[in-house]
Amino acid sequence: MSEAPLSRNGTYPPLDVPKPIAEGVWVVDSGPQMLMGLPFPVRMTVLHLADGGLWLHSPTRYTGPLGQAIRALGPVRHLVSPSTGHWVHLPAWQQRFPEARVWAPEGVPERAAAAGLLLGPHGRLGAAAPAAWAGQITQEVLRGWGFVEIAFHHAPSRTLVLTDTVQAMEPHRLPLAAALYARLMGTAAPVGGAPRPVRLLMRRHAAANRAAASRLLALGPDRVIFAHGAFFDRDGADRLRRSWRWLLRG
Repeated sequence: MSEAPLSRNGTYPPLDVPKPIAEGVWVVDSGPQMLMGLPFPVRMTVLHLADGGLWLHSPTRYTGPLGQAIRALGPVRHLVSPSTGHWVHLPAWQQRFPEARVWAPEGVPERAAAAGLLLGPHGRLGAAAPAAWAGQITQEVLRGWGFVEIAFHHAPSRTLVLTDTVQAMEPHRLPLAAALYARLMGTAAPVGGAPRPVRLLMRRHAAANRAAASRLLALGPDRVIFAHGAFFDRDGADRLRRSWRWLLRG
């Protein structure tokens, strides 16, 4: 990942602006997101589909300038909540882009409702890609006890888009307590990995998760983008294999 101005709150400035990563691929870095009082970075991924529309993965906080910048890239067609924990900002985007279709995996709308947020999805996400992006984006389900994440591989750019099943926090960007926490959780760069609680939850479906991970690796992604930390901008498949050692070995 290219160098950015050093930030001690873990983020990757400039924040809340789309940054081109590959043809038809942008990231929007945001944050810091607070966890147990500690700051961590968070990221949205934007893909350009063949119909000219945009596909927004794990929308981060909405700002007026960001909304304008996104509109300049193309019409927003899809707002994607990819996992159990990534939906908080989606209602704000849904309000500003009412023409967009909202997608979420099982359990997410119910979690949002319990938190007092209305998240009305147009479709539920699973292992089969919806017709709207079939042939362009392949997806797999990674799940655990009370946890689900949909992984997406964008074939035109050979980009794998994950959420929490890989994180790679750079300790030198974080305050000491957050850096120690990342190391303890097994999410410190350069190798990274899923937080230890997520690994534990995923053990319940170890065989299915291992098979899904193997299928994703077989696609040979050039890069792997995820929501937290320094994503893998090259040698994606090899670096992901190292991050997923805990998953692939059973």
